[in-house]
Amino acid sequence: MFNRTSLQAAAALASISLLAGCGLFSDGETDGQDKIVVGTTSTPTTLDPAAAWDNSWELYRNVFQTLLSFPTGSTTPQPDAAECKFTDASSKVFQCDLKDGLTFSDGGKLNAQAVKHSIDRIRKINAKGGPSGLLGSLDRVATNGDATVVFHLKEPDATFPFILATPAMSIVDPAKYPEDKLREDGKLTGSGPYVLDSYQEGVKAELSKNPNYKGFADRKNDGVTIRYFGASEAMVEALKKKEIDATYRGLTAEEVVDLRERKPANEGLQLVESTGADIRYLVFNAEDPSVSKLAVRQAVAQVVDREALVAKVYQGTAEPLYSMVPKGIAGHTTEFFDRFGEPDVDKAKKILREANVDAPVKLTFWFTTDRYGSATALEFAELKRQLEASGLFEITLKSKVWKEFQEGYQKREYPVFGRGWFPDFPDPDNFVAPFVGEENVHATPYVRPEITEQLLPLSRRESDRGAVAKQFEKAQEILVDDVRLLPLWQGKLYVAATEEIAGGERALDPQTVMQMWELERKASW
Repeated sequence: MFNRTSLQAAAALASISLLAGCGLFSDGETDGQDKIVVGTTSTPTTLDPAAAWDNSWELYRNVFQTLLSFPTGSTTPQPDAAECKFTDASSKVFQCDLKDGLTFSDGGKLNAQAVKHSIDRIRKINAKGGPSGLLGSLDRVATNGDATVVFHLKEPDATFPFILATPAMSIVDPAKYPEDKLREDGKLTGSGPYVLDSYQEGVKAELSKNPNYKGFADRKNDGVTIRYFGASEAMVEALKKKEIDATYRGLTAEEVVDLRERKPANEGLQLVESTGADIRYLVFNAEDPSVSKLAVRQAVAQVVDREALVAKVYQGTAEPLYSMVPKGIAGHTTEFFDRFGEPDVDKAKKILREANVDAPVKLTFWFTTDRYGSATALEFAELKRQLEASGLFEITLKSKVWKEFQEGYQKREYPVFGRGWFPDFPDPDNFVAPFVGEENVHATPYVRPEITEQLLPLSRRESDRGAVAKQFEKAQEILVDDVRLLPLWQGKLYVAATEEIAGGERALDPQTVMQMWELERKASW
């Protein structure tokens, strides 16, 4: 997750009821006593925020605090643990003053030293797959007494408040989280709305109200059980059996279409649709001989049929994407379509022939089985079908569960692999900066000084984030020149729930992270 989008890019939520005369909006009558059970296919990779730049954030948002956050309805960072602002004209000094009386869930004091410890350890540990890349503009962190933290930046960065609002910057207790290594006892200590009572990896997380919490979240339930599913089919079956109250992440297109229909099996269920900023794309490891030649990557881009892909696999729950910056974000373009046009096998043949590349080109595509839902396997089967139908490629498909898959691409073992990206925060920087540079989120070095040393620094001087389109349009031209990344589609987000649950339309923040405290059980309809 690492993204920055125009401030108008917050998800516009529209509820779709499966019951006539029923909606998702609460009338305020809640019993507030029962736990809400939420199912997801996104299992955390780690309980330590210093090591995760992925959907582990879903858990973190609900158990940790950050200095700033995105309360429901906000598109710019708002105070959470602190009041913050730039104190200079060049956007290089950012000061945060902590609220009074903050403590961790175990009673430990949350002060300026704890904040400094939390940020410094991210960079010191520099975990593979971790969020240290988000702090590239940070020079040092200073404290002034127990209540003031000052961030000194290397260069102007108007997006720094957005970074501090990500769950990656969760504040941790120095007594429990070592400064130079990850916490290894399998426990979690935060200051957020909930306490993690118990955790079974890949099974469930039990959350209860944090009695020491002082923050903006208005908790509408007494606790949440998050159940982790390896496949969406089992998750949806659990919803229909009322074994869980709501689902988030992982619904396939077929399941969304099925839930929209008023079938007897869907009685008592409802669906919330969100216009999402999440994207799916292919990553080419140019160090691998099979895709080291630009012509091979260009030929793949020339053959892939996004329209067919989303029609066959996603049935209206996604739309074709022709740039790494999705629709609704400043700087969105259709550069891949402008450059390659409609899928064309003859053009692809010519590209390979002129580069003296013999067909069929043998490639191995990797994907994860349990991170983005069961439709991922169908998506890669369709990509294989399209590419092999051209006669120009022979595709071998391989897959692993997310934790093993992540380890593989971090070791640069995959020539081509699929990734999904959910926004860290709404700004186009976050759809470009994480993917370029010697150390990027894909662990496949992609050195492009024009982007990293010119376009990104220039855009970060602009406090009006809606005015950075030109820099990102140019950056995307470069991305198309290289075809190191191939955008495929932009998705929509869905929350399915039983009719007793309200708050689904408020639960997704601009980072597409579920704020569990917004969910509540209605006493009556």
